[in-house]
Amino acid sequence: MAAVKSGAAVAEKWARVTPQRAEDYKLGVQNPRTPWAAAAGAANERYKTGITESIARGGYAKGVAAAGDQKWQSKSLAKGPSRFAEGVAISAPEYQQAMQPFLDTIASTQLPARFAKGDPRNIERVRVLAMALRKRKTG
Repeated sequence: MAAVKSGAAVAEKWARVTPQRAEDYKLGVQNPRTPWAAAAGAANERYKTGITESIARGGYAKGVAAAGDQKWQSKSLAKGPSRFAEGVAISAPEYQQAMQPFLDTIASTQLPARFAKGDPRNIERVRVLAMALRKRKTG
C-alpha cells in the first residue's frame, strides 16, 4: 500500500507551487480546449441536476453553517480589499453596458402624479417603476 502524504504536506506544496503557475492559468484562459460558453452551455442539464440535488439535501445551508461568519469575514478581508478596486475599475464598461437598459427604462417610464410627501398614493409610482424594471429584466 502506498504511503499517503499528510494534509499539511499536500497543502504546503500546493501553496508553494501553485502561485508559480500564473502563466499556465493565463494561457489556459487564452487557449481553452473547449470554448467556455460552449462548455458551460452544454453543462446546463448537469447544473440543474446538481442544484436540484443540493436543494434536496440542504447543501447551501450546510455549507453556510460549516463556514460561518468568521471564515467568510476573514477570507473576504484577506482577499477582497486588494482585489475590489481593481475589479471595479476593470468592469466599469461592462457595468455601464448592463445598467444602460435599466436607466433607459427608468427615463422612459411614465409615472403617475406625485402627491404630498407621505401620501400613500405615491406608492403607485413605486409600483409602476418596479413593474417596468421587472418587465425589462425578464422580457
